[in-house]
Amino acid sequence: MKTTALIFRILGLILFAIAGYYLGDFLVEIIDSSLNPLPYTIGGAAISAVFGFLIMPYITLYPILKARSYLTKVSGPTLLSAMIGLVIGLVIAALASITMASLPDPFSSVLPFIAAVLFGYLGVAIGVSRQGEFRDMFSFIRRGSKSSSDASGRKWSREQSILIDTSVIIDGRIVDIAKTGFLPGNLIIPRFVLNELQYIADSAESLRRQRGRRGMEVLAELQKDRAIKTTIADIDVEGIREVDEKLVLLGKQMKAPILTNDFNLNRVAELQGVNVLNINELANAVKSILLPGEGLVVRVIQEGKELGQGVGYLDDGTMVVVEDGKNFIGKEIEVSVTKVLQTAAGRMIFSKPAGKNKNNHK
Repeated sequence: MKTTALIFRILGLILFAIAGYYLGDFLVEIIDSSLNPLPYTIGGAAISAVFGFLIMPYITLYPILKARSYLTKVSGPTLLSAMIGLVIGLVIAALASITMASLPDPFSSVLPFIAAVLFGYLGVAIGVSRQGEFRDMFSFIRRGSKSSSDASGRKWSREQSILIDTSVIIDGRIVDIAKTGFLPGNLIIPRFVLNELQYIADSAESLRRQRGRRGMEVLAELQKDRAIKTTIADIDVEGIREVDEKLVLLGKQMKAPILTNDFNLNRVAELQGVNVLNINELANAVKSILLPGEGLVVRVIQEGKELGQGVGYLDDGTMVVVEDGKNFIGKEIEVSVTKVLQTAAGRMIFSKPAGKNKNNHK
């Protein structure tokens, strides 16, 4: 960075020195052409060279870097909408300038410039603020030439973007789900999500640090699998620090669903009209349905909250409460389902030991 700035300073020194030389010569001709122009040209070149050396990075390099930094944070659809709006605004300004050219001076020369600035700004502002409506309109026109059945079959396309939350990466199940093909879109991990993951991985707290490093391993596994389209995007939302708020706003701007297992983010996104793909809800949905009276085999591993109860777990993590199962702790027994309860935390199965287990225990 310092080397680049020095190059620009030297370039500014040369350019401004040349401009100062001609400026000194021009001033001599205006003031008194009989004067010796050499002191004025050398003085003008020297003063201008110093001035150019000092200010050149501030009028060229730094504004360019700042503009590039800002543009990297703007999403592609937003940037495209702004460019289209700018072109339309300048075209309208050019048409208006044809009429303004017939006006008397200075209006004929000043008003076209003002119109170009005004309509250009309005074009960019309208293009960015209405980008969602324009995208929907173009999508409708594109789908108009296809049959309705074709359009419904392409609702989930390979090009659809899915925003990934930090909690999903740390959870780890996203790898297995993506490999099955149930996430056909482009998995986008915004840079601020990656930064949060790195912050967790560098935490002083041991458990938090382990979770962060586990998330980094999961992300590396996603990127290695060529069948899974994963993109780390340099997109951000200005003026907002919370990661969840940024994800919700990006979801609204990009019309993209958010993949998460964070309950609070799920609620906030749904309230703001953003589609949410919740891994916990998916896990609950694919669990096998058991009816009262059906039998299953479970290992009782601990006592329950109520007197005499035992608790075990199925392979998918479903809790099984066994009445009078305390005496079977450490054993694998067959139980009969008495009730299935669906809670916010997941599914719970209440059961009792099958008849033969009771007899064996006696």
